Formats: sequence, structure tokens, C-alpha cells
Amino acid sequence: MILDPVATVEAMAPAIAARAQEIDELRRLPPDIAQEFTEAQLFRLAIPAPYDGLEVHPSVIVRAIEAMARADGSAGWCLMIGAVTAVGAAYLPTDEARAIYGPPESVTGGVLAPKGRAVTVDGGVRLTGRWQWGSGSQHCTWLQLSALTDDEQPNVRQYYLPASDVTIHDTWYATGLRGTGSNDLEVRDVFVPASRCISLQGGAVYDGPLFRFPVFGLLATGVAAVGLGIARAAMDEVVNLAGAKTATGQSRRLAERPTVQAEVAEAEAALQAARALMFDAIDQAWERAAKGDELTLDDRARLRMAATHATLTSARVVDTAYGIGGGTSVYESSPLQRYFRNVHVVTQHMVVAPATLQLAGRVVLGLDTNIAEL
Repeated sequence: MILDPVATVEAMAPAIAARAQEIDELRRLPPDIAQEFTEAQLFRLAIPAPYDGLEVHPSVIVRAIEAMARADGSAGWCLMIGAVTAVGAAYLPTDEARAIYGPPESVTGGVLAPKGRAVTVDGGVRLTGRWQWGSGSQHCTWLQLSALTDDEQPNVRQYYLPASDVTIHDTWYATGLRGTGSNDLEVRDVFVPASRCISLQGGAVYDGPLFRFPVFGLLATGVAAVGLGIARAAMDEVVNLAGAKTATGQSRRLAERPTVQAEVAEAEAALQAARALMFDAIDQAWERAAKGDELTLDDRARLRMAATHATLTSARVVDTAYGIGGGTSVYESSPLQRYFRNVHVVTQHMVVAPATLQLAGRVVLGLDTNIAEL
């Protein structure tokens, strides 16, 4: 067991940051980096301990993702997908969980949006569908795909398939997070046994504080962590740039200009405040989960609100850094253009979309709210 996952990531970070251009050009996480993540057990952060997982505090998961995204947004995103989808282990029957997640080389990914159709047959379902945003699928051993059931009252379920049963279509030609390999996934009439079907809305089979924590809340804070890491990298870069660059027609370095000083201070304050709010929401929810108490609607809403706020704030901070960089920012040689592209893809994930603020706002206003969406 690794004693400090965040320190492990920070030790890897310089080498990964140096390969950012390569990761973008490859359009997936390089196999050797994925293997390094696997050997360092970073994909096992949320796997229950009985299946040889690390089962760590959610803030540790989020901090590790943030640190990796600071090195490279695509690497941080792939770590987020592999680490957070492993929560599903707690919802599987024990034998299936051990078979899927027990091997040390196990890595899972998948898509939460129910883009497939599951037809009930004897012993399980026949699954058909095509899913977008299959991030990190190339290095996964199992994939978790969501589909609507054919029940009288259709429900969304998640189905585990060996990665070899899934066709990966090379569709990921994107503006940002280019190195995530977020290609389309497709299966056609594939049998999935009932034992490999879960509902993340139901209670976990394996109990523990991490699995009383809202799955959508953990995913949202993981996505937000990628944004926070990218924003921190952008602030690092703009501080270095401002200390060295003199803009065309100016006699003073950027760092000596009062307008730049004010912009940097405002961006830094916004980033730190958003980050602090999110970790406070995580800690508050964890305290209740650790006691064995059911999280309240307010707990869930606060997690989602804080995650979305952190994501949107991260994008604004990167925009500020990109603007301060001026003409330098537009060149491929500047990491600011990569941070700009990457963070604006992070904002498109459905768990941190503006609609989540509407959900949280309903709770704040005392209106009826569907807890399943939180």
C-alpha cells in the first residue's frame, strides 16, 4: 500500500509535465504512463480494502487528481476516471467485485450517460449501444456502461464488460484534453450476466464511509479537481511569465504593472476560495458518512454546488492567465494555450454543468428536489 498517494503523484509530476505535448499528440495516455499509474496503485484509491484496494478519504482522491492535473490535464483526467469509477466495486456482489477489481492490473472506466439499451434475458441482459466520452478506455481491463432497462418502469443501470468485448471507435479529435482518448464505445447485442449489473442509486453491497459518500458528489469533485489543477498550473505559468516578459511598447515587466498585479491577486483569491469551499464540503460530508449517518440533502447539494463553482472558477482563472499572457499565449510553445483548451473541456462534463447549480439552488430555496440527481 502506498502511504501517501498525493506525494506519489507529486513525485511523478515533473516527468509527466515534460511529456504534455506528446500526450496531446498521441490523443491518449501513453501506455507506459498508464502502467506507471497502475503499478503505483493510483487506480485503486477507491477500491474497497477487502479487494486489495486503498479505500482512502475522498479528499485524498481529489488531491491526487488535482496534483496530476497540475502536471497535465489529460493525465489528471485519466486518473480521475480510473480512480472514481472503481467506486462501483462496492456495489457489485463480492465474488464479481473480487474477480474484476482484485487483480493488481485491474483498471476500470466507462460512461455514466445511459446511451445503451438493456434487454432482459435469462440470467442477465443483452446490451446494445454506443457511448461517447469513453475516457481512458485503451488502458482499461473492464468498462462500465450505462443503459436503460426494458422494465415497465425503465431504470438506469450500469453494466460491467471485459474491455475486449467493447469496440473503441477512434473519434477523439478534440480541442482540449486531447490526451484522454475519450473515444466512442460500442457494443452490439452482448450478453452481460445479472451479477455484473449495478445501480449506483441503490445501497452499496460493501459498506464503508467512502461508499456512503454520494457517487455523483465524488465524481463531481473529481472533475472539479482536474479544473483546479489546470488553473493552478496556469497561475504558476503566468507568475513566471510576468516576471520575465515586457509587453510590446512597454518599458516595465508585466509583474510591475498595477493592472496585472490586481488581476493576479483576484485570480489567486478566487482560486483559493473555490478550492477551500470544495474541500470543506467534502470534509463535512465525510464526517457524516464516517459516523454512519445518512447524508442530508443539504450535504449533497453543497458538494455539487462547490464542485461546479470550483470548475467554473478554474475556467475564469485560466482565462485571466491566458489574457495576461497576451500574444505569448497563442503559440503552441506556451502551455497557457493548452491550459485554456483543457479547462474549457472540463467545464462540459455533465456533473459540473450549470444545471447542477439549479439543483443546488432548489435545495437552498427549500424547493422539492430529486435527490437521485445529487
